Amino acid sequence: METIWLYQFRLIVIGDSTVGKSCLIRRFTEGRFAQVSDPTVGVDFFSRLVEIEPGKRIKLQIWDTAGQERFRSITRAYYRNSVGGLLLFDITNRRSFQNVRSWLEEARSHVQPHAIIFLLVGHKCDLEDRRQVTRKEAEKLAGAFGMCYVETSARDAINVEKAFVDLTRDVFQLVQSGDIKIQDDWEGVKSGFVPNTVHSSEEVARGNRQCLC
Repeated sequence: METIWLYQFRLIVIGDSTVGKSCLIRRFTEGRFAQVSDPTVGVDFFSRLVEIEPGKRIKLQIWDTAGQERFRSITRAYYRNSVGGLLLFDITNRRSFQNVRSWLEEARSHVQPHAIIFLLVGHKCDLEDRRQVTRKEAEKLAGAFGMCYVETSARDAINVEKAFVDLTRDVFQLVQSGDIKIQDDWEGVKSGFVPNTVHSSEEVARGNRQCLC
């Protein structure tokens, strides 16, 4: 039987180069960690299904963006079609934390008029002895931005699942409440897929909720 999913969400992962965006995504989507990772050129794509509640699956399309300045004009084009994002910094690199604000401002300026939900992520928490950013100040910054904060490690698989699933669940709740709406001219949220069934997007979404709730 083909997989049934309620919605497809497009997520974007942004932050400075070398903060570990690709490693985090690969740990989540492929379950592996690469000691050496080539820099992302432009944008890479990954996908995975997550089950946020029993029988309720969301298909995630995850965009891995380059952190280098020379690729910024390319990655900016992908902000608009994202409904959620992970905003990464490296807890051992204070400059990457200081740059969080500019990344967020840039993202928000390019997603209008659509909504985007961000989660602030302090990556490489396995390197505690090299920490340059305290959890307290990161939580304070997240609070000022109106977002949640989590610390992760792709190497040790710490909170990787939690980061993506928590963000997915937050977006799902806003879609269910109607605060985020499916729109024909926007790829951020798409209604679910049911095998061998042809309906309008609203009928499919409604049918999925009736079957899977």
